[in-house]
Amino acid sequence: MGWLLVFSASVAEIVGVIGLRFYSQKKTIRDFILYVGGFGLSFALLYASFNYLQLSIAYVVWIGIGTVGAVLVNIIFFGEAKNPLRIISMIAIIIGVMGLKAVT
Repeated sequence: MGWLLVFSASVAEIVGVIGLRFYSQKKTIRDFILYVGGFGLSFALLYASFNYLQLSIAYVVWIGIGTVGAVLVNIIFFGEAKNPLRIISMIAIIIGVMGLKAVT
């Protein structure tokens, strides 16, 4: 249950990032709701996951998935640069998160 909450929180964070992107370009109620609602739901789900998982592990996994997911969304849908250094950096984040999970 804890991992499902962390994954859902990460997806909600990515929705919040998309809302932030849209809201920064055009101030609409819909984009504001995506922005605030996405991040709000993300924090609520992450907080709920602490009942099942260690805070340090849940937080690191949430940050890792959210960061890599936000970068991928921006590369795929918003035309941000996908240079080799960005890809290597995302791989390093994934390896780091997996390493922390493996040693706990």
